[in-house]
Amino acid sequence: MSPLDQAKIVDSHCHLDFPDLLADLDHVIERAKQAGVNRMVTICTKPSKNTATLDIAQQFPEVYFAQGIHPHHAVTEPKLCVDDLLALSMHPKMIGIGESGLDYYYTKETAKSQQESFLNHIMAAQESGLPLIVHSRNADKDMATILKREYGNKSFSCVMHCFSSGRKLAEECLEMGFYLSFSGILTFKSAIELQEIFLSTPKDRILIETDSPYLAPVPFRGQRNEPSFVSEIADFGAKLLNLETATFAEITTSNFYRLFSTAG
Repeated sequence: MSPLDQAKIVDSHCHLDFPDLLADLDHVIERAKQAGVNRMVTICTKPSKNTATLDIAQQFPEVYFAQGIHPHHAVTEPKLCVDDLLALSMHPKMIGIGESGLDYYYTKETAKSQQESFLNHIMAAQESGLPLIVHSRNADKDMATILKREYGNKSFSCVMHCFSSGRKLAEECLEMGFYLSFSGILTFKSAIELQEIFLSTPKDRILIETDSPYLAPVPFRGQRNEPSFVSEIADFGAKLLNLETATFAEITTSNFYRLFSTAG
């Protein structure tokens, strides 16, 4: 059995095409493998960067990718219609739709465009069978309304990436069978409410991620984040749950493959 068949930890969401990581990519990947991270999903947030993401996924056997439009780019980037996303999903290493979603943190002026883009991604997930990767920030009410309505129309699988929303949205997503993915934010001293949500999340619905190059976990907070640091998140999550790190890593890795079933 090859090392790739024995993945210990998965970084389910990172951005390897971002300049901070791309400039040092060979070393970033090697450090990840040395830390026991043998699977990474790099997320393309702009259609204009799709080629770079494809190149990374094709260069490194450990790396899969997902394609979508981040809500911050819903106005500035070329739109991806459902057929566009379905065509992209035919690539054997594309294992998810997104990230897409709603982000009202800076402004709600683009809310309509964000919602239109988000609906296209949901429909692509429904048609392709690939899981939807959702970004949600300061938009809990609209997010819950859209997800529940569309799931009621036709079910789909989903992960709420870098979860940092409220308990109500967490509960509504879990009721639909969705997964919650926890990033380095979980390790912050100020993240008491998030830690409580984590503890109340069924173990078989938890994923972990770095969202690198952002949100480095303690003890690297403030530094450039990278996939190797997901081991710190695994260690912290395991301690919260009174589990051995290896056990928690095995649980989250199993959850990853259950959700992203096309990942080899």
